Amino acid sequence: MTTLETRISADMVAAMKAGERDKVVTLRAAIAALRLEKVAGPVARELSEAEELKVLTSEVNKRKDSAEAYNAGHRLELAAKELEEAALLQTYLPARLTDAELDDLVAKALADAEAASGEKPTMRQMGLVIKAVNAEAAGRADGATVAAKVKAALA
Repeated sequence: MTTLETRISADMVAAMKAGERDKVVTLRAAIAALRLEKVAGPVARELSEAEELKVLTSEVNKRKDSAEAYNAGHRLELAAKELEEAALLQTYLPARLTDAELDDLVAKALADAEAASGEKPTMRQMGLVIKAVNAEAAGRADGATVAAKVKAALA
């Protein structure tokens, strides 16, 4: 078992003993998603920490998307449940970058791109800058937010 999966499993056992059914269901789903990713593809493999974080981030995003759909359908109790599950899973992810930290990463990536090419990056290099920022952020920032910050900086 991987470290994150081990931690989630231990927390699930503790939640079982405490009788927290909702927490157990959410953690069980997260473990299932991690194990499913392990066996995805032609050969079973161990997940790296980055892959584990990617799977958990995907699970959090699924729950947030579901909450939005439930809100649109006026099912507020189901939306609240989905948001609680997302918040629980979010505790296993690294802390999100603040706007200031993200702005610093964007500025650094723009400076690196300018140093590499010898001229100020344009919208044509936006993809390269976004890729550099996402590599630095390592799952601690939403892709859409990164893209918006880079676009604003290039405009």
